Amino acid sequence: MNLEQKVNRPGKKSEEMKPSLVPPFIAAIVSAVIPGLGQMLAGFFSRGLILLASFATMLGLFYWRIGLVAKYDEGFWNILNKAIKLQPFIGLVLGGIALLYLWIIVDAFQMAQRPAKQRTGLFFFLIVVFFAFGWQIGQIDLVSFFTKAGDAGPALMRVLWPWQRAISYPEELSVSSAKILSPCGETPYPENVWEDKDRPFLKVNPTCGVPSEQDGEPGTTLTLTGEGFAPGEEGEVWWRDPIGNEFRQRQAGDYVKVMPDADGKFSVEIIFPYRLLPRGAGEKAQEWTIEVRQLAAVGDPEPSVELKLAIEKIIETIFIGMMATLFGIVLALPISFLAARNLMSGSRFSLAVYYITRTILNIIRSIEPLIWAIIAVIVVGLGPFAGILALTLHSLASLAKLYSEAIESIDHGPIEAIQATGANWLQTIMYAVVPQVIPPFVSFTIYRWDINIRMSTIIGFVGGGGIGFLLAQWIRLLDYSAAGIAVWFIAITVAILDYVSAEIRNRFV
Repeated sequence: MNLEQKVNRPGKKSEEMKPSLVPPFIAAIVSAVIPGLGQMLAGFFSRGLILLASFATMLGLFYWRIGLVAKYDEGFWNILNKAIKLQPFIGLVLGGIALLYLWIIVDAFQMAQRPAKQRTGLFFFLIVVFFAFGWQIGQIDLVSFFTKAGDAGPALMRVLWPWQRAISYPEELSVSSAKILSPCGETPYPENVWEDKDRPFLKVNPTCGVPSEQDGEPGTTLTLTGEGFAPGEEGEVWWRDPIGNEFRQRQAGDYVKVMPDADGKFSVEIIFPYRLLPRGAGEKAQEWTIEVRQLAAVGDPEPSVELKLAIEKIIETIFIGMMATLFGIVLALPISFLAARNLMSGSRFSLAVYYITRTILNIIRSIEPLIWAIIAVIVVGLGPFAGILALTLHSLASLAKLYSEAIESIDHGPIEAIQATGANWLQTIMYAVVPQVIPPFVSFTIYRWDINIRMSTIIGFVGGGGIGFLLAQWIRLLDYSAAGIAVWFIAITVAILDYVSAEIRNRFV
């Protein structure tokens, strides 16, 4: 065997390979003790280091996961046994780790034999095992997803088509009542007479009765009939006892309700309810009142409160994104020239300014707008101003980075020509740099405006104003129809702005 061999790799120049430090059998044994070390001794240091780090990471992840599943058990084998029983998929992950361990040993043996080319199958399997960890950590359950996906159907349909909630009708509370005597007297109690034909009428038969007893006999069965009610609108049955207390009646565990037919009529049997009265209150005949309360729609349709709020907040959302983009441009333009290395490498001082500027921009950009919105809410309180501050900071850092990279990629010919005339730094910027960066600046600005509009719909979730604030409230209240109105407005707004931005880009870029 030659001390030096060459390996040809596709797309790369042939590189010299040093001989293995150990025989193949020793390399396999070493990798059995420390996975990846055999590859390092065989001369494939990067390959062995990746395998060692990956295998160690997998062992740590595996121990962490089984510890979470069987957190109340002690001893590794007890924890492992309990974890596999509770989540059998963990056993599959363990099998993958074991197979990977054996494959690393075999791979070390093969690498020490100086193969014609390095095999990539091991790394593909490495990715598969990591994917298995992700499947287990993400608690992915496709069976539950497909079997319970139908449960989301009603809510999803209200989100996809919420427009019945966008229209409302003026409502009027209609109350009709009838009197009942308890206990019955010697003469029949008079029935209710329908005198005003323009108002609903309620009648009860019989007109007297006995209330139910607690844990005893049920009261008198009453037939409640009504006419002149709004068709198809549900009505609630209420009582008023002799001392003036109001309460809704329950029967068979549910509140008693009535539903008028197409002619506005209904008939329902109810039981005289139980009511605890003061001592002596039930010794003589007294009047009880039964009522049917119906909230009916009257008048012409009009925009609902939810629709008006959604329109108001989507306008607020658009202006949050617009103002944040404007402030971000104004602040990012001068800073971008300080963050361009080709303009700031003339002296040590300017280079130091470049590094400081870049560092600050990276820190600001690494913090998401939602985090900035939470901080802004603490400073200025809830509302759109907090959202504008959050998006402005993130826009400043992002635009300054994009602008500076555009400046760094310009043609240096005009710069050298302007400097040859004796122009200073500012004149060089104005006449050699600015004309070249206007098209990419416009493109980046439009792109950032689009991002800010999208983000302004989300920062409302943390109090940054805009339609996101309403969307969060409606979702928490499970009001999916109202939330659907907000989602539609967001989608429509983003689509319109995408069209507008495309037109601006066609004209100026």
